[in-house]
Amino acid sequence: MIIDFIYFQLLIVVLLVMLFTSAFRILREYQRGVIFLLGRFYKIKGPGLILVIPFVQQMVRVDLRIITMDVPSQDIISRDNVTVKVNAVLYFRVLDPQKAIINIENYLEATSQLAQTTMRSVLGQHELDEILSARDTLNADLQRILDQSTDGWGIKVTAVEIKHVDLDESMIRAIARQAEAERSRRAKVIHATGELEASKQLLEAARMLGQQPEAIQLRYLQTLTEITNDNSKIIVFPLPLELGKMLQPMSHTTTPTASSSPDEMT
Repeated sequence: MIIDFIYFQLLIVVLLVMLFTSAFRILREYQRGVIFLLGRFYKIKGPGLILVIPFVQQMVRVDLRIITMDVPSQDIISRDNVTVKVNAVLYFRVLDPQKAIINIENYLEATSQLAQTTMRSVLGQHELDEILSARDTLNADLQRILDQSTDGWGIKVTAVEIKHVDLDESMIRAIARQAEAERSRRAKVIHATGELEASKQLLEAARMLGQQPEAIQLRYLQTLTEITNDNSKIIVFPLPLELGKMLQPMSHTTTPTASSSPDEMT
């Protein structure tokens, strides 16, 4: 009996020691402990060594680091009735552990579902060209809406980034044709602009040559020099305008006829 009593005392001591040691908890620098006293919120403790009274107090750990969450691909119909699949990545952190534990059952799942529905509603209000080109604006809108919605949960959404926009093959071909047509239009505009600038330069050159006729002869000699350097067998020889002016009076002179009229022969 004495031995049994001693064993019982040892068991009590071991249980008390275990109970005492379990009351001490260690929280890291990025962790906080939400303490409940008999089911009611008591206080937030941490980081470091804290004391939690067993059976009276309960603690829920909360991570304060930035959480990276992948938003699954969502089927979105844009404003111009184009179906696309868009996925994104969400960055957020817990600012108020009390709200994150008390006001929402599972803040991770709730934030993920809210990000999916918000992305569908926001991107559905824009056309396909805006979704492809104005990602910075869309990211800012998503971040602002999610931050306002999660403010009551003690969560701060720091950034939302659209990662990938998946298009149908037919839509990809249509966009390629549109881009090709746009490049062709730009090429035509650039060519027309070049022709306009060239015509202005030619007009200015003609005015300068009209003021100095000797410059025409210099230009003529430069053209002959360029022709002689060409190895081509066909040579296009420019005719000076002065030569045409010299030959023009000769075309108006009359030449004697080879035969005379019958009246003169009689």
